[in-house]
Amino acid sequence: MSAPPEIPGFHHVSMTIGDPDRSLRFWTDVLGLHRWDSPPPADPAPAPVSTPAPDPGEARFLVADADGSPGSIVELVHAPEAPSGRWGVGGIHHVALGTEDRPALLRWKRRLEDRKFPVSGPYDRGYFHSIYFRDPDGHVMEIATRGPGYDVDEPADALGERFIEADAHEGRLREQRDEESIQTTSHPEPVDEIDGEMVLRGIHHITGITDDLAEADRFHRFLLGLPLVKRTVNQDDGKTKHWFWARYDGREVAPRSAMTLFGWPGSDYRGRDGRGATRHVAWRIPDHALDDWHVHLETEGISVVGPVDRGFTRSLSFRAPDGLVVHLATDGPGLAERALESTPSSDHTESP
Repeated sequence: MSAPPEIPGFHHVSMTIGDPDRSLRFWTDVLGLHRWDSPPPADPAPAPVSTPAPDPGEARFLVADADGSPGSIVELVHAPEAPSGRWGVGGIHHVALGTEDRPALLRWKRRLEDRKFPVSGPYDRGYFHSIYFRDPDGHVMEIATRGPGYDVDEPADALGERFIEADAHEGRLREQRDEESIQTTSHPEPVDEIDGEMVLRGIHHITGITDDLAEADRFHRFLLGLPLVKRTVNQDDGKTKHWFWARYDGREVAPRSAMTLFGWPGSDYRGRDGRGATRHVAWRIPDHALDDWHVHLETEGISVVGPVDRGFTRSLSFRAPDGLVVHLATDGPGLAERALESTPSSDHTESP
């Protein structure tokens, strides 16, 4: 395969919701993201081959950090007639947002639980600490810390070169954890304000499910140009292979760039579109690279839709080998660049 133009990291993730008011209250009032209004796409937005075309009546809402920066954007698509979705092969299991450290994570746990959102964790995942919960539509969400980082079990200049066995995660595997102690660990006081350490720093990683890790590796590493940076196992069962790809320069992994997949070989339990499911994952590309990417993908035999004007970005759409819908999205026009108004979230005390 020819070398593709560089992908710096994620641009946005798109999720299907049922009740916009409820969802927006959660994402802004509880999680502290800012709402950005997006104009309707200038072009119709066809979907990749074999995917139903989007309903033109679907309303789309954007939330992101205070700057509207790529890698922090979550697109919430209101599809009132859509059935319940689910994760599975070709779908996303969870989306992780980043925070600073474990003390900030414990404050997030207290804040969410006080607002009646049950939380699992905090868990020591080795590379980071994290908690899990569901948003009002049922999307599995994670909040993960910035470190310790991916070099805790292999050299920083040789990530992904060896398989990290289950015994390397001793003390972190499900059967070795003290779940009662974990679940009672939280911040001692109510958290009514989101301080600077807690602020969500964009997409930490996204985790999906595939039925062929080798094919997924060819797709991410050789088609998208994202190196394989970790080969390990799911710490919740100690057996399922869990691989990571990211923007990696041989020294460090770039923030907002880690895509991870659980390997379910031979599984016919497939992801399903609908409320509570992720619609697509969008990678970030420079504005000037859109045409080059189009040529690159078609040269490699990928069926591409686009470019499509989505108002805040222009994008190409196609499918990964397992069926996941993937977009490549330009930085421009962008949210801030279009002088779109952000809805402030200075009072973070209301629960949906």
